[in-house]
Amino acid sequence: MNNREKEEYLREYEVMKKKGKPFFPYAILKDSTMALIVVGVIVFMSIYLGAEQGPKADPTTTTYVPRPEWYFFFLFELLRVIKPPELVPIATIGIPTIAMVLLLLLPFYDRNPERNPLKRPIASIAGIMTIIAMAFLTFLGANAGSPTDIEMKVAPEFEAGKLVAAQSGCLACHQFGDNGNNGPGPKLTEIGARLNPAAIARSLEIGPGIMPSYSAMAEDEPAKFRDLVAFLASLNGEESSGEPDTGVAGDPGTGAPESSTTGGGDSSAAEPAASGSSP
Repeated sequence: MNNREKEEYLREYEVMKKKGKPFFPYAILKDSTMALIVVGVIVFMSIYLGAEQGPKADPTTTTYVPRPEWYFFFLFELLRVIKPPELVPIATIGIPTIAMVLLLLLPFYDRNPERNPLKRPIASIAGIMTIIAMAFLTFLGANAGSPTDIEMKVAPEFEAGKLVAAQSGCLACHQFGDNGNNGPGPKLTEIGARLNPAAIARSLEIGPGIMPSYSAMAEDEPAKFRDLVAFLASLNGEESSGEPDTGVAGDPGTGAPESSTTGGGDSSAAEPAASGSSP
C-alpha cells in the first residue's frame, strides 16, 4: 500500500466517519434489542419445549457410549483421526491451539485495510478454510460410529466375537490395535500369539486381578462366550485379510475352543492367564 492509496483511504474514512451514526445511543440500542430478542427466544423454548433429559446416570454400566455435545464433535473426530496415544496431546491441545493463535494473529500479519472480502485474500481464505474444516469434522463426528467399536479387521467368523468384546466393556481397560485404553489391563492385540484358546477361556472365567469374571456369560450365554474366546485367540498382531481361519482349536465352523487344552496348551500354558496377563 503506497502513500497515495493510504491518503485516499484516510480521506474516505473521515468522510464516512462524519456520515456515520454515533455509537451511543444507536449501536448500543441496536445491540441491546438483538440481545433481548435472543434471550426471549431461549426463554420461550425453555418454557414450552423444555430441555432434553437423558436416562439417569449409572456409574456401574459398561455399555454406555460416551459422546460429546455437538459443538465438540470436531474435536471428537480429530481424536478419532489421530489415534496413537502418544499423539493425543497434539490432537487435544496442539492443533486447536495453533489454529486459534493463527486466527488471533490474523490482523497482525494481514495488514490490508480493505473491507471487501474479495480484496482480503489471506483473511478470507483463512476464515473460509476454518469454517469448512470445523463443519466437515463436525459432520463426520456427528455421523461417526460408536467410539467403543473395535476397528481391527478379522475373518468373518470372528466378527461376532469382536462385537461381544466391544459390547462387554473390554475397551475400558484393554487396547485392541489403536482402539481402547492402554491399561490397566494388558494389550490384547497379540493375545492369541501368547495364549491358546483354552488358556484365554480359563482367564475369562477366573477374572484375575481387578478384571471381572465372565463365568456367568460362559454359563448363561455359551455361544457368545465361545465367540469371544475365538476372537481373542485369533489376534496375533496382524489384521486378517478376510479369509476364513480354521486354525483355532475347537469346532472349525465356529472357532470355539474345545473344553480340553489342545495345540500344546497344557496346564502350564494357562498359568499366565491366572497371574494377570489376561484379556
